[in-house]
Amino acid sequence: MSKVTTNLKGLELKIFIFLTVFLAPILSVLLVSALGFSIWFSQILTGPPGAG
Repeated sequence: MSKVTTNLKGLELKIFIFLTVFLAPILSVLLVSALGFSIWFSQILTGPPGAG
């Protein structure tokens, strides 16, 4: 039983490192990029804030 527990803890650590080192930063960059792109594109269509 302890070997199974050790394997699960090792897998859990690998998943945690993957999430914190790779997945969270990539998702953050994609989210900020999507927001910036949507604001930029809406300003192309409608003009800058306060214009008109």
